[in-house]
Amino acid sequence: MNKLSSSFRDPSGYIFSKDSEIYRQINPVGVAEYRLFYASELYSTLTKKGYLIGHEEVSGVSDEPGITIKPDRIPFISYPYEWSFAQLKDAALLTLYIQMEALKAGFTLRDASAFNIQFRGGKPVFIDTLSFGKYEDGSPWGAYRQFCQHFLAPLALASYRHIGCLKLLRSHIDGIPLDLASSLLKGKKRFNLSLLTHIHWHSKTQKKYADRKTNSTGKGKVSKMGILGLTDNLISTIRKLKWNPDGTEWGDYYSFTNYSSNSFEQKRKLINGWMDSLKPTMVWDLGANDGTFSSIASERGIQTVAFDIDPIAVENNYRRQRKEKSAIHLPLLMDLTNPSPALGWAHSERDSLKDRGPADLIMSLALIHHLAISNNVPLGKIAEYFSELGRNLIIEFVPKGDSQVDILLATREDIFPDYNEPEFEKAFSQYFNIVEKNEIEGSVRTLYLMKSR
Repeated sequence: MNKLSSSFRDPSGYIFSKDSEIYRQINPVGVAEYRLFYASELYSTLTKKGYLIGHEEVSGVSDEPGITIKPDRIPFISYPYEWSFAQLKDAALLTLYIQMEALKAGFTLRDASAFNIQFRGGKPVFIDTLSFGKYEDGSPWGAYRQFCQHFLAPLALASYRHIGCLKLLRSHIDGIPLDLASSLLKGKKRFNLSLLTHIHWHSKTQKKYADRKTNSTGKGKVSKMGILGLTDNLISTIRKLKWNPDGTEWGDYYSFTNYSSNSFEQKRKLINGWMDSLKPTMVWDLGANDGTFSSIASERGIQTVAFDIDPIAVENNYRRQRKEKSAIHLPLLMDLTNPSPALGWAHSERDSLKDRGPADLIMSLALIHHLAISNNVPLGKIAEYFSELGRNLIIEFVPKGDSQVDILLATREDIFPDYNEPEFEKAFSQYFNIVEKNEIEGSVRTLYLMKSR
């Protein structure tokens, strides 16, 4: 039985794994409240709507006191700092919809952390069964500040300032501080009444009462109607926040590729054949762009994570998957030269990208020249890291003489004498067996299938 460190802060319970299965132990202190919630109509309503992950109670798994539950499995755990704008917005709205349902049923959402949301079936789902408490008349919403920090502040900054502001969630894993958000949103945005209320005034109130004791005299009580009104206003505020993806280098990559239609189809056919022979259950597409080739896996019913550094490509990919209701294709933001590290207390609350692998198959298509030439990563280092991420590899080598490589070298000195196909094969052969290689007709590129040693 292996306790997972991601849940050690919760006194009501913790997550553990055993025999490759995930369980949640509910401690005696949390049993009464869990029973009340589980027996209510709220649990049934939320699970039927797909808002909350379902679970079953099990026995004989843990010797510790309390209740053991086995939640439905999430294929891949992702984090808010890896989501696109639309993903974070959908997660925010789901959190508010759940709070509305909870209040109507006599409960409240005590925890509005973005880390309580995962993506399954192409849409967000709430995963923390122990976040629900009985609503007490007159009590304010205790998770209001947390919601504003985890959702409203980053979405407002991305909408009004720059999409890159979402990266702040990686350094602020408890949400973006409201005083920081208020400072960055200063100027005319202060006159947006919703932001004025939920961020600027909220920030000032936070500072004013930071060192004061909680008022327990009954003054300042908030009615249930008041909390419902607050939640409804937050829903309206979040819905109005927009970001129109436009203007990055790779957003329309496949509109300007140097592939002919025949080359493109040959590449697709090769990947199709290798997918059929490997039969992977999990595919990671590194540098997936808009997910064109990721879809080869997901259309086969294979769980697929499509990583890319470009926020426009990931945003468009997610919007398309949401529209098509793709249940197993998850687009995520990831800079492979600076991938998600292990974060939190003792570097163990949030897993690094590598810790969430290895995948059965990783794909790296038209990516290696960006890593090796744009970012000066030696071929051996790329091969070593890829071998840690996946058991099998489909990789495309893009040599000098290719128009895309020529573009990269047009504005810098060519200090890459070892960037050639023989050296590429030599470097990757230290970590992989080359199973098959095929030149892509009409181009100078070569597609490889490799198996990790």
